[in-house]
Amino acid sequence: QVQLVESAGGLVQAGGSLRVSCAAPGRTYSSSDMGWYRQPPGKEREFVASISWNGGRTDYADSVKGRFTISRDVNKNTVYLQMNALKTEDTAIYYCNVLKTGMREPKRDYWGQGTQVTVSS
Repeated sequence: QVQLVESAGGLVQAGGSLRVSCAAPGRTYSSSDMGWYRQPPGKEREFVASISWNGGRTDYADSVKGRFTISRDVNKNTVYLQMNALKTEDTAIYYCNVLKTGMREPKRDYWGQGTQVTVSS
């Protein structure tokens, strides 16, 4: 499986902002929908946001709509997740993955290490 490399997360206060990125080697997934998921402590992994291969279509979980923005730079083969107005309940390990076209479902069963985002009160 081709590994996706998530950037370091971090610790941020509630109300703050943070951006994480996900890099794909070469142009492996340049024609694929990509997405972000997260797994809060003690909970199941959940969908956060997705973006189509050309950036023309995005989708967000209700819990992050209006606060998070997903984008991608096709030249850098990188997908970003800008997180604003962070809440303590956004604390989780964040993962990126390749998605089935037009869906929230991952195309691969393989998950990387993810990146820890911690929001303090």
